[in-house]
Amino acid sequence: MTLANLIDKYGFKVLTNSNEYLSRTVTGAYACDLLSHAMAKLNMGDAWVTVHTNLNVVAVASLAEAACVIIPEDIEVEQQTISRAEEKGVVILSGSASSAEICYEILSELRKTV
Repeated sequence: MTLANLIDKYGFKVLTNSNEYLSRTVTGAYACDLLSHAMAKLNMGDAWVTVHTNLNVVAVASLAEAACVIIPEDIEVEQQTISRAEEKGVVILSGSASSAEICYEILSELRKTV
């Protein structure tokens, strides 16, 4: 599933101006709010769901080569974080569902295609 498919299917809002990255393949979902743990456990291609919105999220997502970062529950993201994400090629999405619901939906969809 590509990021574009994910956005269309679940109605995520794209916070970053990063249309050139929407063809990235999402291969998993990971929810974690402890940045050091996420840095150790995120896999390339994961959609990372976190409530954190600071600059460090961009650094971790970039280092791990995550497909995207998804901010749940319509939590507001600072403009500084969005700008840094655009510089680093990190796609940030936003949705109204909880972290658990988002991961469930993504993983359910991915299992259909296996």
